[in-house]
Amino acid sequence: MKKVITTSSAPGAIGPYSQAIEANGMLFISGQVPIDPSTGKIVEGDISLQTEQVMKNIGAILEAAGYHFSDVVKSTCLLSDMANFAAMNAVYGRYYQTDPPARAAFAVKGLPLNALIEIETIAVK
Repeated sequence: MKKVITTSSAPGAIGPYSQAIEANGMLFISGQVPIDPSTGKIVEGDISLQTEQVMKNIGAILEAAGYHFSDVVKSTCLLSDMANFAAMNAVYGRYYQTDPPARAAFAVKGLPLNALIEIETIAVK
């Protein structure tokens, strides 16, 4: 059974997709960019500030669905520049201090709204 997950504590979709879908004990969170849900705008600043906002957005969606960061099994990190990898990794690592999920990280040509980072997440109960 498919269930759409939405929360006002994370940015609304900026296209024809859901914030997250839960199905068969799995939560699929759409790629999150560093939009502050209170302003609807990208957080200005470096990769550390933008990664922090992305992780807050992911946390809000996890919470809305009844999951936790400890339930995350896979992340895909899309970066506008691999030169930002170490700084992104430092922030990301604070959220997964024990038993971190599997992960892939890629540099891409561009991200929505000229963000520096986008992260998609899969969690399992």
